[in-house]
Amino acid sequence: MSNQVGLKIAVIGGGSSYTPEIVEGFIRNYDQMPIRELWLVDIEEGRHKLEIVGNLAKRMVQEAGVPIEVHLTLDRERAIEGADFVTTQMRVGLLEARKRDEHIPIKHGVIGQETTGPGGMLKALRTIPVILDICRDIERLAPNAWMLNFTNPAGIVTEAVAKHSRVRSIGLCNSPINFQKFLAEQYGVGENEVLPEFVGINHLHWVTSASVKGEEKLPELLDGGLTYTAKNVPTTGWDAEFLQSLGAIPTYYLKYFYMTDVMFDEMHSALEKSGTRAEVVSRVETELFELYKDETVREKPKQLEQRGGAYYSEAAVNLMKSLYNDRKDIQTLNVMNGNIYDFLPADASIEINCVVTAQGPIALPPKRVPEHIKGLLHAVKTYEQLTIEAAITGDRGIALQAMVHHPLVPSVAVAKQLLDEMLEANRAYLPQFFNK
Repeated sequence: MSNQVGLKIAVIGGGSSYTPEIVEGFIRNYDQMPIRELWLVDIEEGRHKLEIVGNLAKRMVQEAGVPIEVHLTLDRERAIEGADFVTTQMRVGLLEARKRDEHIPIKHGVIGQETTGPGGMLKALRTIPVILDICRDIERLAPNAWMLNFTNPAGIVTEAVAKHSRVRSIGLCNSPINFQKFLAEQYGVGENEVLPEFVGINHLHWVTSASVKGEEKLPELLDGGLTYTAKNVPTTGWDAEFLQSLGAIPTYYLKYFYMTDVMFDEMHSALEKSGTRAEVVSRVETELFELYKDETVREKPKQLEQRGGAYYSEAAVNLMKSLYNDRKDIQTLNVMNGNIYDFLPADASIEINCVVTAQGPIALPPKRVPEHIKGLLHAVKTYEQLTIEAAITGDRGIALQAMVHHPLVPSVAVAKQLLDEMLEANRAYLPQFFNK
């Protein structure tokens, strides 16, 4: 941390509709994490949204009466210089790129999702070079800062940062904190009285233990049937017999792997009726930004919870608070594997419970890892590592291998069609593939 009184925080992608949630978190936790300066950063294309969200952030801070200086800027270096924490919540190519990531695979009979499958791969290819540019700035201007990444695909991006920079970074996702809240609500207890255990990687984890007040509730949850899901994933339920034999609660993203045909049919149908999630988010964001413009709005609007991805910012603020105060509490984070899973590389990013200290998170080995989930985990991790290599090198052959080896891509022929079309559609954001 810097020697100045109070913290400096830079939010890359500050014009995001999520920003009021993280500002609310900073205000609520000011006593435990005194922030001196909050810098919201965006690019020229995001200037209009940055001004709207930034002005709302200033009103929120003024209403709360906390002495946080809110700065809005397009100058990333100025924002990062001397920062204690840098968070990233950006979308390279904006929502139009997400729309292409979702539409093109569906046209070829493949799941079209922004973090999983071909869509997630193209998002990673666009994002990794930009994130690494940000890392170069952090290495030079704020070498002691923590970078908290919740830019998707969070696991791949976090792994790329760990492999190709010297920045102290941790990956975050809202899925674990959502499950923790779901579990607490199911049993009518506080969130600090539940402890789920997660095994896997980002957007591909299984809950293998669910402790409530120290008592194991996983068998009871599996018996009762689960309704747990997220706004950005279709709500089709799990097969009860399958869950029982699985012996774990899969994240809702695993429906794309375990229920591929059903999920594809839902996506295809939605595309024809009202569009994919990109179109839904676009409509929600239009309404949110109209709301944010209202000068009488001085706190986070409840409507933001309809945006999907709720509690991302709560997870980020919790993590900053624990790093700053050396709280040694348990949080679910994306960190390097080390020797936790012997069937994954040591430098692979995994999503796992960690004790958070001032020196960083310490991963807690899970009590058990079901044998039957290891194969899928290894296959997806192989795809992820190939994708990182392709994003760095711009090597089309490696990109093809990544696409072919994703379990949701059915054949080499389909992989080649997808790769050709999706690289071309993203040409403006993939100079590593085209400017050789």
